[in-house]
Amino acid sequence: MLFYKEKGESAIGIFSHEEVACTAKWGKIRSMKRRATIAEIASAAGVSIPTVSKVLNQRADVAVATRLRVQQVMEEMGYVPNQAARALGGGRSGLIDLIISKPLDSEYFLEIIRGIEEVLHREGKSMVLSIVQEEADLERLDQVVNRSADGALLLLPRLYHDSVKKLQEHALPFVVIDPSVPLDPLIPSVGTTNRSGGFAATRYLLSLGHRRIGIIADTEHYLMAYERFAGYRSALEMHGIPLDPALVYQGNFHPEDGLEQTNALLALDNPPTAIFAGSDWQAAGAYRAVYAHGLAIPDDISVIGFDDVPLSRWLNPPLTTIRQPLQEMGRMATTMLLKLLAGEPLETTRVELASLLVIRESCAPHMAV
Repeated sequence: MLFYKEKGESAIGIFSHEEVACTAKWGKIRSMKRRATIAEIASAAGVSIPTVSKVLNQRADVAVATRLRVQQVMEEMGYVPNQAARALGGGRSGLIDLIISKPLDSEYFLEIIRGIEEVLHREGKSMVLSIVQEEADLERLDQVVNRSADGALLLLPRLYHDSVKKLQEHALPFVVIDPSVPLDPLIPSVGTTNRSGGFAATRYLLSLGHRRIGIIADTEHYLMAYERFAGYRSALEMHGIPLDPALVYQGNFHPEDGLEQTNALLALDNPPTAIFAGSDWQAAGAYRAVYAHGLAIPDDISVIGFDDVPLSRWLNPPLTTIRQPLQEMGRMATTMLLKLLAGEPLETTRVELASLLVIRESCAPHMAV
């Protein structure tokens, strides 16, 4: 079952001037008292925020003395976590919050959600979808953690550290899917082997005789894009080919960028004979640019993508790409989150699933002139 909620709403209290004045003077209305944060609990107990989070979620991997010290500080500071309050009201809700930062206009998101739904359905749980479209909207995470969801999955192509910090402070268990920035090793996350995927894509093109290989990747904003570029660069170096900055273009994962940047690559005095696109959707934009120039794929230029979403099999010709196990990423992240909710220790907090080269018909040998 999927519940859609684009933007949450929070209730506000309305007080008279007399009530506010009385509260400010005497401080006797307990509901107006600021609740201690998990960061303050950690500081007072002399431990880290993740340790407090583990205590709150009844994780077994905390020393008894540490657990008792944290619990004592929470009692002294009158800390009652949201999850504890929900437990007093009848236990867990059975809801998992999926927080994404873009509308569901890409098969990338849909494939991951299929994996998430598979596990939740099997476990008798449901998903609430929350979309934050701008960086400022991440302030709405306060509303997310105060809702009835038991935990959260973060699928944010532009992940902001403040969002992770906020969830940690509220002790809401969460797992990051396909992180776009380097994370603290203690933060649970699931991704794929982007660097080896970039290496495999480039090595395959090199094996076909290509030496001028253009790449479109937003290395400035996305960790996964930088890792794929690093794999591309390593493959070139292994074959003794110096990196040509003229063949490296910045662009996100949308078809519009694939179209724009491929047009720029084809306009070079010495254009590439192959293009490594940052995603399959970006490759679709590259296809349009190639055809607009009166060229054919793969006869005149080869194109390779990344993701292996269903679209890739329906392009003409079918797209050679690097398969990213998107559904398995969703399944794995959900399984990890359910373990955290059950108080079970994770075997590892960082999981990287293997990427795989899928050869179809968009790449062909290049004969040097």
